[in-house]
Amino acid sequence: MSGLTVESDVDQASAGQRPARRGAAARRLVDRVGRVRELGILVALVVVVAVTAVANPAFVSPQSLRDLLLNASIIALLAVGQTLVVVTRNVDLSVGSVLGLAAFLTAQTFAANPGLPLLPGLLLGVLIGLACGALNGLVVAAGQVPSLVVTLGTLYVFRGLDFTLARGRQVNAADLPDALLSLGSGRLLGIPNLVLITLVVIAAGALYLRAYRSGRELYAIGSNPDAAVLAGIPVGRRVFVAFTVSGAVAGLAGALWMARYGTVDAAAGTGLELQVVSAVVVGGVVISGGSGTVAGAALGALLLGTITSCLVVLRIPAFWQQAITGALLLAAITVDRLVALRLAAALRRSSRAGRRDEGG
Repeated sequence: MSGLTVESDVDQASAGQRPARRGAAARRLVDRVGRVRELGILVALVVVVAVTAVANPAFVSPQSLRDLLLNASIIALLAVGQTLVVVTRNVDLSVGSVLGLAAFLTAQTFAANPGLPLLPGLLLGVLIGLACGALNGLVVAAGQVPSLVVTLGTLYVFRGLDFTLARGRQVNAADLPDALLSLGSGRLLGIPNLVLITLVVIAAGALYLRAYRSGRELYAIGSNPDAAVLAGIPVGRRVFVAFTVSGAVAGLAGALWMARYGTVDAAAGTGLELQVVSAVVVGGVVISGGSGTVAGAALGALLLGTITSCLVVLRIPAFWQQAITGALLLAAITVDRLVALRLAAALRRSSRAGRRDEGG
């Protein structure tokens, strides 16, 4: 009798472990698909650089490679914050305007206060972006208004505020402290400072999404918002935080934009939002939410920036640069859809096989 009881307990424990094993297998499948996407971006990047290097060997010189990384750094930085938003099944179209507003106000503050230390001045840019992101998050999360509508509106509101405050003026490099300009043009161990800062932010974003519960919950929200609510996830709070972080990162990007270019006016960052969304989607972050990585988004930014530089080197008209970017965006969305369908089919087959095993 006791032997039957022990055997029954073992069977129940085994049955309880089966759903967990299927869930682990599903997560491994999703992770494998993500790694394949990122590997594909790396392969495409190598091919683009190799083809251009054949036509112009100077393209792979150390200085040229540093310039490629530097040119992609601002977009990659913005892509980190955008990734947090997109995985929740939302989008932030205001990042370019937030960057421009933070860049001008920070530059104006430095110009009006020559003795201002570097760190507090940069922090001002982050706080400006954080306030803009919090406004977006509040309207989206508390007001239940679609993020596309909200951020399209704030894109124009923030840009209009920027032009109102600027009043046609611009801040020149001669008005900014040398330490700030050195940050934008300097290097550490041969790597541009802006690239190093971007890498730190990418690493922090990747760690948050992978290692922290609140970060993993963003994926759950994007996969199925209704199920996330039933699971007890504070959806509104998480979405609010995602938009706030996106704004803060855009504010930091604005301060670094000012440090790099020196001359800043109210038009800084115009149109960057489309480049950022393109980089995120090309980098494997599914526009319908629930999947993607910060590293993939950064690689997407690097790939698009490299393609633009390659086309310039090959003297291809600017129209084709935009056309190729659009084609890559459409291709990425198509691949995402096909992968999602095949992944769903694979998970259904796995689930049916698991049920048959349980029934057997």
